[in-house]
Order: sequence, then structure tokens, then C-alpha cells
Amino acid sequence: MKLLKRNINEKDGNGSVVLRAEDPEDMWHVFNLMHKGDTVKTTTVRKVIKEGATGSTTSQRVRMTLSLQMEHIDFDPAKCLLRIRGKNVEENPHVRMGAYHTIDLEMNKDFTLSKQCWDLMTLERIDTACNVAKQAEAAAVVMQAGLAHLCLIKGHMTVIRAKLEASIPRKRTGNTAHAKGMEKFYDSIVQAIKRHVDFTLVKCVLLASPGFVKDDFHKFMMEYAIRTDDKVLLENKSKFILCHASSGHKHALDEVLTDPKVLVQLEDTKAAGDVKCLESFFEMLHTDQDKAYYGYNHVVKANQQMAIETLLITDALFRSQDIATRRKYVDLVESVRGNGGQVRVFSSLHVSGDKLGQLSGIAALLRFPLPDLDEDDKDDSDDENDLAKEGSAVVELDDTDENYI
Repeated sequence: MKLLKRNINEKDGNGSVVLRAEDPEDMWHVFNLMHKGDTVKTTTVRKVIKEGATGSTTSQRVRMTLSLQMEHIDFDPAKCLLRIRGKNVEENPHVRMGAYHTIDLEMNKDFTLSKQCWDLMTLERIDTACNVAKQAEAAAVVMQAGLAHLCLIKGHMTVIRAKLEASIPRKRTGNTAHAKGMEKFYDSIVQAIKRHVDFTLVKCVLLASPGFVKDDFHKFMMEYAIRTDDKVLLENKSKFILCHASSGHKHALDEVLTDPKVLVQLEDTKAAGDVKCLESFFEMLHTDQDKAYYGYNHVVKANQQMAIETLLITDALFRSQDIATRRKYVDLVESVRGNGGQVRVFSSLHVSGDKLGQLSGIAALLRFPLPDLDEDDKDDSDDENDLAKEGSAVVELDDTDENYI
């Protein structure tokens, strides 16, 4: 992402930035920056109807610059498109003040985003997105006989680029239909890898499956590369890592990313760091539960005693349309850091962020045990679950490039 201009008042946080999203992950960052009530200014096309002297009407599509006060934001990760609906707040010869319009914000399109108050988390997200340092990325194919998902693992999101399904005949003695079906299925996976994986960017490609499906596929792919003299596959054969997964469904990616062999390859990626941190939390929850708590009320009480060593929080909580709700999580992050704690913000588009979201979206590893927290909370039966309130803000990735054989 490129930060073209920044004009933010240091005292009250009021101001604007001019940004340009350059890749799909940038669009995810932009979605997280935008909230209801913010103003976005960019070019758009609108149908304008003109009435002639005789009463006849003509219509034409006119390109113009509009400023909208946002009321609704949709993110389509498959198309890398943000659809923003809101009211026009600047005079325009074609659109009256207060009229509603919908803008489609795409990659490589400059826009100005204005807020009444830029908080710490939104400013940090801009700094993260505009960091030119290349982050290590990976690709993964989780597969079983007749089903495969090809995913691209990035710093803040996991994108499913292809879902492949095939009807595989059963094995029968003297019948080659099963072998031919598997070969056709494997070929479709090879073509998907060639189409969606940029080997100049990815650090490794994970091949995961139950049983020997991954081994058979890897053998098929290498034989295919030799037979067709595919230099890209041959030159990058060392990047393929075989590991175990319980199925070919996309959720099996979670167990793949916890494989120690995989973590070594991905040790400098944000995704692997988040997975490792969450694993530490679950391990602590089983071995010493007085040093691991989740839920907003428990975490706040632990922070009041300056006990938090690591705060785990999902970015979905910062997308709340309620300013007060969003502010309380920003304040908590600032307080934990002020007390010397570490903060890890999990992406809700990663399996680790999705898993944390099932635990209210917020958890903490403590420096020392606090056995009295549960007793203090007996009168407070339910923690606030702001993720449930803001469920519509969490984007579920749709499968793309579905192929049926």
C-alpha cells in the first residue's frame, strides 16, 4: 500500500490520508481502516439524466469525484473489491448534497479517507500496510481423494484461490478407472498451482493430506514436470513440503500450520507467529489455567493487576461500528503496552484468528497466576461478546475458481 499524503492533527487525531491499495492484502487493510461515519473521497461513475427543452430525456455515464459519508461497507475478497454506500457530503454539479451513492473501490485507485479521530490501531495498520519490507509468504494445498483446496497464506489473510472436486471411482481388481480418475484429479491440482502460485514470492508450498495422497500427488507432479520440461516446477521442487492433514477441507490448514517442520519454514511469517502464540495459550490453559484467561472482563481485570504478558486480540473487534466499543479495545491495547505487555493482533481471515474468535476474540497469557479472577467474576455471569454483536463485520472468504471434474 502507498501512503500518498497524510494530514492528521497530532492533538485531537482529526484529519485525512490519501492511500492507494496495490495488492489483495492491501484491500483487507483498507476494509479494516474504514468505519461507519468516516468520509471517503474518490472517483466514480454515475448515470446522469438530462432533460431537454422539449421535455425529452437523455442519459449518460459521467466520471466524477464524490465524497461519501460511509454508512455500509462490503468486502469481496474474491474480487478484491470494496463496495461503499453512503451520503454525498460535498457540492457536486451532478449529485445533490445528501443523495445516496455506492462506490466500488478497487486496487490501484487513489482515495482520501477522513476521520474525526484516528486511533492508535488504525494508525498502526497504515504503518504495517505501507511497510515496504517483503514479508515471507506461502501457498498450501490440502487434499484428499477427490477434494483439494489451494490457499495463499499472507501476513494478514489466507485466500482460497481454488477448490477442486472430482468423482473418483472405487478401486476394483483389474479395473483402471480409479487410477485414471486420480491422475485426472492430480492434473487439475498441478494446473491450479501453475495458475495461482507465484514462485518468485512464495517461500514454500505445503502439500498436506491424510495417508499417501500427498506423496502420490508429489510423484505425479514431478513426473509431469520432467515429461513436459516444466522449468518453473523443476527449479522450485525444493519449495514443496509434504505434511499431514486430516482431510482436504480448508479447516485442515490449521493443523498443517502447527506442524513443527512447517513452522521452521515459516518462522519469520506473521501467520506462523500467531499460530505459535495461540498454541502456547491453549497449552497454558491446560497446564496452568490460572495464567491463561479469555473474555473481555477477565482480561481487563488481569490488566488492572499488571499481570498480562501477551494480549491476543482479533482485528474483528476493531471493526465494531460502535465507537465506544471500538475505543475500549484500543484503550485496552494501549494500557497493556503501557504496562510492558506484548500485543498480538490476529487476522480474522486466518485460521488462528478464526479460532481466537471462538473464544470471544480476546485472550491473555499472564506473567503470574491469578487464581482469584474466576471467583471475582461469579456475580458477573457473562462476559461481553462484542464479536457476536459485530458478527456481520467479519468477512467469510468465498471459494473461488471452483472446478468440477
